[in-house]
Amino acid sequence: MAVGTNGTLKALDSVTASQLGLQLMFCNTFHMMVQPGTDVVKKAGGLHRYINRPHPIITDSGGFQVFSLAYGGIANELKSRGLKKNDSLVMKINEDGVLFRAYNDGRPLLLTPETSISAQKDLGADIIIPFDELPPYHIDAETLQRSFDRTHRWEVRSLHAHLQNPQQQAMYAVIHGGVDTELRKKSCDILSQHPFDGFSIGGSLGCTKEQMVDTVAATVPHTPVDKPRHLLGIADLHSLDQCVPLGIDTFDSAYPTRSARHGVVFSSKGPIKLTRGSLSLHFEPIDKDCQCPTCKNYTVAYLHHLFKAKEATAQLLATQHNLAYMINYMATFRSQILADCI
Repeated sequence: MAVGTNGTLKALDSVTASQLGLQLMFCNTFHMMVQPGTDVVKKAGGLHRYINRPHPIITDSGGFQVFSLAYGGIANELKSRGLKKNDSLVMKINEDGVLFRAYNDGRPLLLTPETSISAQKDLGADIIIPFDELPPYHIDAETLQRSFDRTHRWEVRSLHAHLQNPQQQAMYAVIHGGVDTELRKKSCDILSQHPFDGFSIGGSLGCTKEQMVDTVAATVPHTPVDKPRHLLGIADLHSLDQCVPLGIDTFDSAYPTRSARHGVVFSSKGPIKLTRGSLSLHFEPIDKDCQCPTCKNYTVAYLHHLFKAKEATAQLLATQHNLAYMINYMATFRSQILADCI
């Protein structure tokens, strides 16, 4: 699932994404609440009409962005900077929810399980996520346990709010527990007692790729076998290779679009950094086997020139290719699964 933070993929419109074959798109409730406001989207007829996407959409709860504001985000976490609360944006966190200031104009906004679900009802996504707390990796066991207990209360409240007006939307639970495998099992046990439509693995999964894979591997066996499993926020090529065989069905990430904006494109021979000087005379497509519009019409040398000239078209063409590459990459996994190779 490519991530369209503000109702669009970075550097690529919804119609082009659909033409490339993007089956499911991820949008961020938090950002749509801040701008333009979910009430505006509702008046437009819902997110599908607003962004002109006739295919499925999933929205998150807003919890990830709010708690990133509170604790400095994943970058600080992975660099072992620990907790550094940003009181200028997050005003209060309690059992009810989170009161924070909008980053664009400073107005106060209250995000609770109920308001998060109400916002996602306004957006009208096909799959929605319950409001949850995202604790950082660097917290003690007691703090993790408190967060664990509260986030599960929030998820159940979210589910109750959703079931009052299902709107043909599916709701995926979010499995928590940090890197504590016993807590992860307990989370699965708690959430499996409620009528969620799918299960997503969220929260902090560790500070290395290896720890993330180990945490996912320890979690998946405790999830229901008859419901889809989603891995939140992770979809780089290495993680896909490791986690598809573990039983993860879907992934979301800004990885392909972010890589493209930094001039990195994917190919069957490995990633290509388009700004390398040695590519100025490379008059071949990014990948000879790729049938995306970028590879069918332009060479690496031309893309290199566009990035060096800082032309906006460079990001569009690179993003178009990376998205097509990821779509084909996942199609290959599906073929391998159907052939019992995975």
